[in-house]
Amino acid sequence: MSRRVVVTGIGIISPLGLDSSTFWENMIAGRSGVGPIGKFDSTDLPVKIAAEVRDFEVTRYLDRKEARRMDPCNQYAVAAATQAVQESGLDLEVTDPNRVGVALGTGQGGVTSLVEHLEVFNKKGASRVSPFCIPMMISNMAAGHLGIQFGVKGPNITLTTACAASAHAIGEAYRYLQRGDADVMITGGTESGIVPLCIAGFSAMKALSTRNDDPTAASRPFDRDRDGFVIAEGSTILVLESLENAKSRGAKILGEILGYGASSDAHHITAPPPDGEGGARSMIAALDDSGLNPSDVHYINAHGTGTPVGDLAEARAINTVFGHAARSIPVSATKASTGHLLGAAGALESAVCLMSIRDGIIPPTLNLDNPDEECDLDHVTGDSREGRIDVALTNSFGFGGQNASLVWGRFE
Repeated sequence: MSRRVVVTGIGIISPLGLDSSTFWENMIAGRSGVGPIGKFDSTDLPVKIAAEVRDFEVTRYLDRKEARRMDPCNQYAVAAATQAVQESGLDLEVTDPNRVGVALGTGQGGVTSLVEHLEVFNKKGASRVSPFCIPMMISNMAAGHLGIQFGVKGPNITLTTACAASAHAIGEAYRYLQRGDADVMITGGTESGIVPLCIAGFSAMKALSTRNDDPTAASRPFDRDRDGFVIAEGSTILVLESLENAKSRGAKILGEILGYGASSDAHHITAPPPDGEGGARSMIAALDDSGLNPSDVHYINAHGTGTPVGDLAEARAINTVFGHAARSIPVSATKASTGHLLGAAGALESAVCLMSIRDGIIPPTLNLDNPDEECDLDHVTGDSREGRIDVALTNSFGFGGQNASLVWGRFE
């Protein structure tokens, strides 16, 4: 019989705050983390806005010398994981390190370091390339750093399924714990891809909003005037444990993961099928895994990126799965507030689900001024909505048609 899996810690580094409480306060207050790009001169780029992590002090978590040898996405992961482990109360000095693992998701890995080292190579030649170039840029190194940082020796994996990466990572961590392959998993996602090359690339494929003159209004999921997503960065880490392990040490339980589903569109390199059938299968699989019915879900945190095609496909998928109930289940797309954290989005939105369940508050979808009539759902707009939430579902859909859905519940 598979084991129950619970959450005991949450850590967040995001455009809306550098810890989970600040993030949540800003989220439910309807604030936006989007603004003009401050990391570099964006004058020559078609898109000049992003949701950046601001005022991050890496030396709160890492020695300065050690930090210089890490890509920002790895720094963010260490910081968020430190917060999550501290909240969990897990004493890694007395915990069997072979029973604690790591599962992280990232879409682009150390792309900031890749771009910087390539510039050094082109301008100064091969002899000036740092010996830390490869460790800083490869996608698995955030998970590697967490293993080293905390001395944990269980399963250590990285998934790079684009914008579904951290949702897949959480799902696979859940499976490890269910099977008994580990007792604790440090899991989630991290991303730091706000660099000129990525802005140019996403712009070239018309994926980004070009609302440069009004940054906070740029991310508009399900709005008829949506014109693309806003790129963001950050990390969210969760500590998952088997229920037995959490209870044995008297841990405070923040919520429970009830189900995980995954699917492939097998349709297009970037676009979902118009009817969203791949996303629908992902949600159905997660619900089946949880043993719940669609009517048991009290809140849906949508993938909702603000792209014309993606939002419509997801709305159709939700209607397919939930039928008439889709009009009565509150839906919010929190990327309107945070921007799109790409491979780290699923973990951040899982944290939103957990905090919504905890506090009985559903955050709003910002900028949903003129709802697209074809995206006919019970959108939460304006102010946050209060009400008891026992079960929440979140979706993450990645380029290449890779989909993941997670079901979160109140711990009973």
